[in-house]
Amino acid sequence: MQRNVRAALAGVVMVLGVASAHADESSVQLTQADGVERVQASCAICHSLDYIVMNSPFQDRAGWDKTVTKMVKVMGAPLTPEDTAAIVDYLAANYGKPQ
Repeated sequence: MQRNVRAALAGVVMVLGVASAHADESSVQLTQADGVERVQASCAICHSLDYIVMNSPFQDRAGWDKTVTKMVKVMGAPLTPEDTAAIVDYLAANYGKPQ
């Protein structure tokens, strides 16, 4: 039992450390285009915007659609279907590799 409590506390400390490391988003500059505000507001709630830039070499439109859908269905991102479509459009247009 005591081992489980220690493991849980270690997990909380690790998550808080990661969250604080991503708190300053001022250095992340996304492409200024239609939808950027929605992406910034919706995506940065849960993770650093660096993930967009880091994943862009690997994602085409279908990949971004899968990623955003996973964020909604698996991770619980509070996005409407309209938000999801706008975010995928922005990511595919500005951070998607050609199909």
